[in-house]
Amino acid sequence: LGHLTRLRTYQVERALVLDRTTRRNLELTETLREGRRKGSLLGVLDTTATAMGGRLLRQWLGRPLLDVAAVTARLDAVDELVGDPFLRADLREALKQVYDLERLTGRAAAQTATARDLVALGQSLRAVQRLRAMLGEVRAPLLAELAAGLNHHPDLADLIGRALVDDPPLALTEGGLIRPGYHEEVDRLRAARQEGRDWILKLEARERERTGIRSLRVGFNKVFGYYLEVTRPNLHLVPPDYVRRQTLANAERFVTPELKAHEEAVLGADERLADLEYGLFGEVRVAVAARAAGLQQTASAVATLDVLAALAEVAVRRRYVRPEVVEEPVLEIKAGRHPVVEVMLGEGRFVPNDLYLDTQDHRCLIVTGPNMAGKSTLLRQAALITILAQLGSFVPAARAKVGLVDRVFTRVGASDDLAMGVSTFMLEMQEVAYILHHATSRSLVILDEVGRGTSTFDGMAIAWAVAEHLVAPGPDGRPRLGARTLFATHYHELTQLEEAYPGVRNVTVAVREEGDRVVFLHQLVPGKTDRSYGVHVARLAGLPPEVVSRAEEILAELEVSAEATRSRLGSVAEAPGQAGAGAGRRPEDGAGGREAPGVEAVGPRGRRAPRPRVITQFTLFETRPNPVLEELRRLDLDSLSPRDALAKLYELQARLRREGDG
Repeated sequence: LGHLTRLRTYQVERALVLDRTTRRNLELTETLREGRRKGSLLGVLDTTATAMGGRLLRQWLGRPLLDVAAVTARLDAVDELVGDPFLRADLREALKQVYDLERLTGRAAAQTATARDLVALGQSLRAVQRLRAMLGEVRAPLLAELAAGLNHHPDLADLIGRALVDDPPLALTEGGLIRPGYHEEVDRLRAARQEGRDWILKLEARERERTGIRSLRVGFNKVFGYYLEVTRPNLHLVPPDYVRRQTLANAERFVTPELKAHEEAVLGADERLADLEYGLFGEVRVAVAARAAGLQQTASAVATLDVLAALAEVAVRRRYVRPEVVEEPVLEIKAGRHPVVEVMLGEGRFVPNDLYLDTQDHRCLIVTGPNMAGKSTLLRQAALITILAQLGSFVPAARAKVGLVDRVFTRVGASDDLAMGVSTFMLEMQEVAYILHHATSRSLVILDEVGRGTSTFDGMAIAWAVAEHLVAPGPDGRPRLGARTLFATHYHELTQLEEAYPGVRNVTVAVREEGDRVVFLHQLVPGKTDRSYGVHVARLAGLPPEVVSRAEEILAELEVSAEATRSRLGSVAEAPGQAGAGAGRRPEDGAGGREAPGVEAVGPRGRRAPRPRVITQFTLFETRPNPVLEELRRLDLDSLSPRDALAKLYELQARLRREGDG
């Protein structure tokens, strides 16, 4: 545990909290579908040059800051590196020469580092020295602080450079680790070993000349040591002083007293040399371990510098701008872009959008618009820009003012957990419940298609109630939550909330219709829409033409039925073409339907919060009005005596029974 030099505490309330669901939905470190790094925000941001920087960037992404001064310090550093391309390029080039100091130091402290680890550490310290020299005239306080923290430990780097060879072997116990000139005894043993090997090499030529055996050779193996090998046809030429050591199928191996003496000298020198070199290497490793705390501080400074340089590089490559980070609860984005989607689409293809949120008149935006228009992208990009700003990064926008948020909550997409017995809708409700229980007035809430996992009545009732809970005042007249909220929905009835609460604003994603063709403009504009263009999206998705054609026929019938129902009921029915928007007729219409639920409360504007409009369940087949019900509808009950009313009731009941029997 020698590499554990200190404990560092942190407090959750000092960082922007991102729960597991939000991290997954925003694809901060991996994609939602395939779990890959490419396609995530980390995949776009991570241009770090060191392994330490890559790990630190992931940490920063998971815990953005909640202190304006700390965020500003990071932004100042990134800003200076953005404005000085030569310094940025030199730093990034030098950073490429720095190995993983954190892990190398940990291995040294744990006495598991190899000679190659220590050589890499020494090379890294020399690169750190160059980094410190480059930062000699920086203006940003954070960069100056990092420069002071870049202790390159010159004595330690010198020790490693003097003691170890540039390319040591992997094995630590077989010698070859120590540089010539570092230790006198190592040099003497190497000389003795080399002399013995030179004598043995010359022995082969001498013995060939002495014996006349041209195929004679000197060999070595770990079992028998050095030997003289003679093939069987030449055994009659072997001199008397040869001593047989091993018999092979086609040859014999021999030794001589002289060869045996030199073998002992050479092998003894090898063994002593290996032991001595390993001991000297251990001393160097202990010296490195003793500096573990200082090396870890240097590693931390290098990692931070690497992340800042990477963020500056991304800002230049992707045309990011410096955000204004403030305490006031506001989110103002001009020409904002989704950092990942714009990369996937390619240069110039992403459509930027403006966005404004606060905790007063623009507390909640009800976002409507067609499928495929880009609502989900808009919601996620607002959250990602906020996270990037509090991370200390430049953001993809023309201008951005970001008020600190304490938490970012998201409820997007459809998923389930069948192993735990949790359905798609149940999981959705659990996520919504978590948001409503934990969001504060400083939070940013992203809700996309709440209530779509169940029937229209249930779903719209829940969506309406959730939206109202976010914006409606509590008993004290102040908003219950007051969080900055983006609420995307296909329940167009929710746009009525703008009429009751001053903090609610309707926005929609524009489209242009060209005959039977729909062009998605991906542009956010004030207002609302009552169409979702679901059949058009089905066509784009590749549904069989006959299915799309039949869907268009049914849609036309629904539109006619909707218009007829509006005329008959004198109420506003659901807009035609809204995907999945079925409900029921009014009870007095005799169809067993009911009005969509809603909470009727007095809003801040002095009027009652509207109920959702009556939603009619359209039928594909025309049905004639029931004559009994029509007669009942026309009766003037005030003109009937009790006796006449009872008689009429018996009559109508009998007619209904006859119709039922028929």
